[in-house]
Amino acid sequence: MSQTFRRPEGGRIKRNKPVAFRFDGRALTGYEGDTLASALLANGVHLVGRSFKYHRPRGILTAGAEEPNALVTVSRDAARSTPNLRATQVEIYEGMTAESQNRWPSLAFDASAVNDLLSPIFVSGFYYKTFMWPAKFWTSVYEPRIRAAAGLGKAPELPDPDRYQSRFAHCDVLVIGAGPAGLAAALAAMESGARVILCDEQAEMGGSLLSDPDVTIEGQSGRQWSTDVIMALALSDRVTCLTRTTAFGYFADNFVALAERITDHMATPPASSPRERLWQVRAKQVVIATGALERPLVFPENDRPGILFADAARTYLNRYGVMAGRKTVVATACDSAYLAALDLHRAGVEVPAILDIRREGGALTAAARAAGIRVETGATVTGTRGRLRVASVEFGHVQADGSVRHDAVLPCDSLLMSGGWTPTLHMFSQSRGKLRYEEVTGRYLPGRSAEHERSAGACNGTMALGAVLDEGYAAGENAARAAGLATRGTKTFAVAGATTPDGQVLGALPHDRNPGRVKAFVDFQHDVTAKDIKLAVREGFRSIEHVKRYTTTGMATDQGKTSNMNALAIAAGALDKPIPAVGLTTFRMPYTPTTFGIFANTSRGDLFDPVRRTSTHDWAAAAGAEFENVGMWKRAWYFPRQGESMHAAVDRECRTVRAAVGIFDASTLGKIEVVGPDAAEFMHRIYVNPFLKLEVGRCRYGIMCRDDGFVYDDGVVGRIAADRFHVTTTTGGAPRVLSHMEDYLQTEWTDLKVWLTSTTEQWAVIAVQGPKAREAIAPLIEGIDLSKAAMPHMSVRMGTILGVPCRLFRMSFTGELGFEINVPAAYGKAIWEAVHARVVALGGCPYGTEAMHVLRAEKGYIIVGQDTDGTVTPDEAGVGWAVGKSKPDFVGKRGLARADLLKPGRTQLVGLATVDPKVVLEEGAQITPDADPAPRTHAIGHVTSAYHSAVLGRSIALAMVERGRSRLGETLHVPMPGGAIAVTVVDPVFYDKEGGRLDP
Repeated sequence: MSQTFRRPEGGRIKRNKPVAFRFDGRALTGYEGDTLASALLANGVHLVGRSFKYHRPRGILTAGAEEPNALVTVSRDAARSTPNLRATQVEIYEGMTAESQNRWPSLAFDASAVNDLLSPIFVSGFYYKTFMWPAKFWTSVYEPRIRAAAGLGKAPELPDPDRYQSRFAHCDVLVIGAGPAGLAAALAAMESGARVILCDEQAEMGGSLLSDPDVTIEGQSGRQWSTDVIMALALSDRVTCLTRTTAFGYFADNFVALAERITDHMATPPASSPRERLWQVRAKQVVIATGALERPLVFPENDRPGILFADAARTYLNRYGVMAGRKTVVATACDSAYLAALDLHRAGVEVPAILDIRREGGALTAAARAAGIRVETGATVTGTRGRLRVASVEFGHVQADGSVRHDAVLPCDSLLMSGGWTPTLHMFSQSRGKLRYEEVTGRYLPGRSAEHERSAGACNGTMALGAVLDEGYAAGENAARAAGLATRGTKTFAVAGATTPDGQVLGALPHDRNPGRVKAFVDFQHDVTAKDIKLAVREGFRSIEHVKRYTTTGMATDQGKTSNMNALAIAAGALDKPIPAVGLTTFRMPYTPTTFGIFANTSRGDLFDPVRRTSTHDWAAAAGAEFENVGMWKRAWYFPRQGESMHAAVDRECRTVRAAVGIFDASTLGKIEVVGPDAAEFMHRIYVNPFLKLEVGRCRYGIMCRDDGFVYDDGVVGRIAADRFHVTTTTGGAPRVLSHMEDYLQTEWTDLKVWLTSTTEQWAVIAVQGPKAREAIAPLIEGIDLSKAAMPHMSVRMGTILGVPCRLFRMSFTGELGFEINVPAAYGKAIWEAVHARVVALGGCPYGTEAMHVLRAEKGYIIVGQDTDGTVTPDEAGVGWAVGKSKPDFVGKRGLARADLLKPGRTQLVGLATVDPKVVLEEGAQITPDADPAPRTHAIGHVTSAYHSAVLGRSIALAMVERGRSRLGETLHVPMPGGAIAVTVVDPVFYDKEGGRLDP
C-alpha cells in the first residue's frame, strides 16, 4: 500500500530513510521518525482496533500517551512480543511487526461485534447484576468465560530475553516535560548553575513547538528556538537530557521514578544495551511542565475510525507530513481546532465546514471564513455515518430553548473534534498536592503543594505561549534558587504568531436523537456512554469514584486521560450539583503503562530469589549433605550416611553431639557490628536486656521487641570493646533488625554517636558443640586460654586459629559445652576442614539444621518466628527473665505495660509430651481441652515445634497454650483427622534441666 495520505513535503521525518514494516500481515512503508500511528495514517489505515466491550471499530484518536484506541502488539520474535502498546508512541523501525488486538477472525470482520447489537443488555452494572445468580454458575460458567474474554492483547508466554537497568540519580532541579515551559525552566535552572535532569516521553524534545509552523520566539521559528535551547542544554555538563523517558511516579521527599526506553525504536538493538532503564531520581526541586490534553466532544457515534482530536491531526500534518483525510469536517468548542482547520486548508485538504458549538464562535472564526472555510456557529454534531470509517457528519443548530434543529449531512472521510484542554495533573496529584477547581474555565488546576515542586505552562492552566515561556523560565529560576543557587532573575520572551486556545465545553453535546438509544461515548476503550453514566446516577451512585467503578469509565489503559472530565460533568449534571461537589477520581501511577521488566530488572530467574551459600557449602555437598532453604541461604539439613534415612541420620547426629562432639556451620546467623562511644547506651535502649554494665569479653542473650512489646528477634551479643558490640540475629531477621536499629538511630536517638555495619558475610561461623568441644579445638587455638576459669560460659575472646584471626565465643544452642569460631569468610572452608578433622578423630560428626532444631528443642530454646508469631511477649516465650525490670526505658517497655498484655489467659510457652511416646505431633496443630470438641470450639493453643528425640527415646514438642504454665501436668488434646492425640503439659526443658552439661 502506498503512502497516499503523505504530503510530498513537510514534517520532521527523514524522507531519505524509508522504513518497511507490517501491520496485521500487510506490508507497509513509512519513514524514519514516524510513529506507527502516523505511518498507518500515511498509508490510509484508520481502522486499528476494536473496543473492549462492544468490539466496535476504532481508529487513531490522538497523537500521544492519552491514546485509548490504537493499542497494538509489537513483536520482534516469539519471546519479544509486547501487547497494549500505544501506536501513537511506537516508533517504527525496519522489519517491525505490529498486530491489532481484541478481534477475531480479523480486524475488519470481528465475530464479537455481535455484542454491539446486544448493547441494550450490556448497560452499566451488567456484570454486577448478572453474575450473582445462579450461584453455582460462577465457578462453572461465569468465571471461566470472563477470564477467557478479559484483556486486550495477549501476554507473551516465553521468558523475556532482554536486559533492564536501574540507576539512582540526584539533581538540584528535575524538569518533567520538555515542551515550551519545560525547556524554558531547564534553561533557567542551567543558567543558575544547577544540576538539571530534563525528561520527556517523546523521541524529540520541543512539545507543541514541533507541530506549530507559524509561531516565532525571539525572532526565530519555534522549532529553531527549541533546537537551539536543546543544544545548549545537551552541551552543558550540568544537564542530563532524557528523551523517550516517562516520569511515571512521584513519591515522598521529591523521589521521582522515570522509565527510559532505550532500544524499542531500533531495528537491531546492540546486544550489550539494555532495553529500558529505571531512573530513581531524588531532586531538591521539581518543575512539572507536563502540558495539557485535548478533550473529545461527546456526541452520538463519536467513535468511528477517522474521528480524531483536532490538535492530533495538526500534529500529524505538521510534524509527520500526514493528512488525516482528504475531506475533513471540524467540530469544536475551542480555538485550537481552527488552527488545525487552517493548516489543513493550506495543505490542500478540503474542509467542508467548521461546526462551532459556541454561538459567537472564537478568535479565529473570521480568519477561517476569510480563508474560504464555512463556519457554522451554535452548531452541534447530531451523529455520524460509516461502518469501518466515518463517511458523513450530521449536524444541527442549538436553539434558544436548548433544542436542536437538524440541518444537514456533510460527507467526509475524517472528523476533527476539540472540546478544550485539560491540564495534565497526574504528577502534581501523585505528589499529594491538592487540586483546586476553577469555575470560570471549568478546569482543575494545581493548588496547595505537598512537595518541593511547582507547575508551569499548560499543566498550570497557562495557555498563551508567551506566558507559558515566561512562567516556565520563572519556575526554573525559582527552583534553582530554592535549591540554594544564585539566580539571574526572571526573563520574558518575545513571541509572535501564537494563538491562545480559548474555549471549552464539558459533558455531552445537545442533539435531536433519542437519548436512550444513541451511543455518545465518554470512555472509548471501555465503551462507556453518556447514558451509562446517567444510569449509574439514577441507580443511586453519587460519588464519581463509585460511578467510575460501576461504569468502568476512566479504568481503561489511558486511565481516564480522555474521559474523566466529561464523565465528571455528565454525572454532575445528572445530580444537579456543581462539579467539585461530585468529587474527583484519583490520579494513580504509573502515568502510562510500564513494563514489568523495568521493575523486575535483574531480579528474575536465579536472581529473583538469590541463593546464598556459606563458605563450607561445597564441602558439605561433597560430603553428601541434603540442603534446605532458610531465608535466601542454602543450609546443610542433615548428613546421611549410605543407607540412612533422614530420621536415622538426624538421630545419629543428635546422639553424637550429646555423647561426644559435633560441628555445625552457623555462618548464616545475622551479624551486626555496633560501634561508637554511645554503643552501650544504644544497646541498652534497643534491647529489653540491660547492657550498660556488660563487661568487655562477656556475652548476653538479647531479646529485641517492637514498640508493642512483642518479641521481634533474639541473639547473643558479645562486647568486644568498651565501644564495640558483636550482635547476632536470626538468619532470616538480619535485614529487618538492622533496619529497625537504623530507624531508631536516625529518627529517635539522633544524639547518639553510634555506627552500624552489617557483617553477616564477613564472618564464617563454625559451632563446635558437645562434651569434647574444648578438646576438639584446643590444639588449633592460639592466644586464648580455653579453661573454664579463663573463658567461662557466655564469653568472647580474640585470638587466632591456625594463624587466622578469630573471635571465639563460648556459647551453646544445644545445651552442651559449646564454642563458636568466627573467622574471616575467606578462611571459612580451610578452618572448617581442620576443625572437622579434629572432631572426627574424637568420634564426632558434622550435623545439620534438623539436628540443631531437635537439640535446641530438648533444651526448650525458642526460635523466633517459629515458636513466636509476632504476638508473643518475652514472658510468654519463657524468656521474661531477660527483661531489665529496673531499666527506665527500652523499645517495647510501654507496650509491655498495656492492659491487654497483662490480662490472664494469654498463651505461654510449654512443653508437650504425647501419651504415646512414638507419636510426633504436627507443627501448627491446634490444641483443645477436649478430645472431641464441637465445631467452632475455641482452640486454646497450637504446637510450635515437634520432633522425635533419639536421646530421650520419645517425641517432644513445644507449644503456646493459654495459661500454659498453670496447666503443668494437665492432659490436653490435639485434634487430628485420624483422631485426637492426648498430650501432657510439661516444662519446656526436656533435657538437663539443671544445666550441668552446659558448663563442665
